[in-house]
Amino acid sequence: MSLDAGYFDQMYAAAADPWGLASRWYEARKYALSLALLPEPHYQDAFEPGCSVGVLTGMLAARCGQVLAWDASGAAVRAAAARTAALPNVSVDRGAIPGDWPTGQFDLIVFSEVLYYFAGGELDKVLDRGVESLRPGGSLLAVHWRHPVADYPRGGGDVHRVLAARRDLARRVGHTETDFTAEVYQRAGRRLVSVAEAEGLV
Repeated sequence: MSLDAGYFDQMYAAAADPWGLASRWYEARKYALSLALLPEPHYQDAFEPGCSVGVLTGMLAARCGQVLAWDASGAAVRAAAARTAALPNVSVDRGAIPGDWPTGQFDLIVFSEVLYYFAGGELDKVLDRGVESLRPGGSLLAVHWRHPVADYPRGGGDVHRVLAARRDLARRVGHTETDFTAEVYQRAGRRLVSVAEAEGLV
């Protein structure tokens, strides 16, 4: 079964930052590597479901015109809103995907450590909605822990195998190491243009 909001409410009741997102070098390095993979210097509209306490949200704000950040946990939403209160281009709200989904289109969608919470066909529903909301040429960033976690319906490796098998997504770039995988996809059907090519270097 997919994990519901109650699971995350329990996690935040036990600790304000259950995964140490604001304190661990592992997280800071992972975020830096993930953001470095993004092929565009600037995105106009970004959507980050599962934003947790808003650490990555604040980093995304520096690369985006507008960032919409959601989490299923009220405690996480309050923490993320407080962390990003000084950033006028960030909006934080409560929402549980895929049942909830924002209107409009995005040129960046960030699934950071969230897709392994969805069992069976729920993952396909999330990805369907993500692809539908992604503007042509936009980026979908997926980053996941590769070690097994007993509570999670699936592992990070399985998540990225599902992403790779989708015909409506084309992989632009990726980084895999012992602990995590980070990949950037775009909607299939458009020619993949390298960063150097986009700047006229080749």
